[in-house]
Amino acid sequence: MESVAIIGREKEKQELQRCLQSSEAELVVVYGRRRVGKTFLVREFFGNTFAFQLTGLYNQPKSVQLNNFALALSEYSHNQVMPPVSWLEAFSLLRTYLESLPSDDKKVVFIDEMPWLDTRLSDFLSAFEWFWNGWGASRRDLVLIACGSATSWMADKILANKGGLFNRATSRIYLRPFTLNETEQYLLSRGIQWSRYDIAECYMVMGGIPFYLRLLSPRLSYTANVDELFFKKKGKLWDEFTHLYNTLFTNADAYIQIVEALSTKRMGMTRNEIIASTHLPNNGVLTKMLNNLVDSDFIRPYNFYGRKKRDTIYQLSDYYSIFYFRFIKGGYGKDEQYWTHTLDSPQRRAWAGYTFEQVCKDHVDCIKRAIGISAVLSEVSSWHQLQGEQRAQIDLLIDRRDRVVNICEVKYALSPFVIDKDYDMVLRSKIETFRQATHTNKALHLTLIATYGLKENAYSSIAQSVVTLDDLFS
Repeated sequence: MESVAIIGREKEKQELQRCLQSSEAELVVVYGRRRVGKTFLVREFFGNTFAFQLTGLYNQPKSVQLNNFALALSEYSHNQVMPPVSWLEAFSLLRTYLESLPSDDKKVVFIDEMPWLDTRLSDFLSAFEWFWNGWGASRRDLVLIACGSATSWMADKILANKGGLFNRATSRIYLRPFTLNETEQYLLSRGIQWSRYDIAECYMVMGGIPFYLRLLSPRLSYTANVDELFFKKKGKLWDEFTHLYNTLFTNADAYIQIVEALSTKRMGMTRNEIIASTHLPNNGVLTKMLNNLVDSDFIRPYNFYGRKKRDTIYQLSDYYSIFYFRFIKGGYGKDEQYWTHTLDSPQRRAWAGYTFEQVCKDHVDCIKRAIGISAVLSEVSSWHQLQGEQRAQIDLLIDRRDRVVNICEVKYALSPFVIDKDYDMVLRSKIETFRQATHTNKALHLTLIATYGLKENAYSSIAQSVVTLDDLFS
């Protein structure tokens, strides 16, 4: 039913098609971080052929939201509708309108940015429960799509609702950013033909966020595009950071404190380290904020190899936020061609090396496919020993059920990576330090992940497997 080609999103499109063909009422929850393309997916898949559509307004009171509802219902019903005084009345009007439509037609109702409708003391959620439980759930011709960027609200109020909406969602679609492969497809669809190296660097700046990618100009190089969007005065993304967090989270300042603290530690922080850095209280509110950031794909929780779950490490994983803290904050307007002028600076090389590790973590499935272990159950973790004489750090470990641990060494380089005699000793020492410190009796395989692979020489055989940038695009 989609009206234009939608890049990727194959599973999501299949699920929407299933809901459309269902012989029962469907309550579909579509959620994910801001700018990830939720609204685009729904609108383009259904070709804007909705029986009714309503979009919540950011930071507006109940009266304005209800007036917006009346305008939308007037447009779809082709009758003048007076603003209702409550959400209960609003959903009653919607029910009456939907009942007036031909009974054989499938009716798709799309409520976008639903969290913004649930303003303080609005009773929106109880009215929505009444509408769905008292009428919508029994309609075989109804598909209601609830969509929102405030992932925590969607998860708590709809998916994990303990009241009238408990277990009522019939489908949930969590939309993630594009992969490298999908990013390449998207750029090609917009006439942008860059090398995979440039696409990977662009990905490290803004991630696979379709809204950001849509702003790229095919007339400019990758470097010039970054200058235009981030460093030029009044560039389209120079102030995105404030909008991003404020529209997603209440008490956004506390969330920003957390991500800013995490931006200072490459390997991430434990909960206790976050508390020590931010001085936020150690309570359920902090737990909720960490969970919300995880659910919105801003931070990544992962385990330290060999430790219990309570030692979970949180790492900043949102590419735009990493880029913001490293290059944008405090530097706005100082150099409108900053990205061009710092092409080979140490700071930028360090950022690229660290962020490429993040890309690898987001494409572990591609890495497993490249080394032939897709079917093997595994767990991803990291490990370091930074005290004593033997110091070692491993950012990506793949602990396999077949009693093998892949120790991944990640290198971001402009040419095939060369292992010389000295580096061969470094790698052997790292592997042995890991073996002794963890007391593992599993086989340890070194996997080199390098943009252009590994140059063969007398020392290259230390790597049992090699993964290239092209493999991450698979």
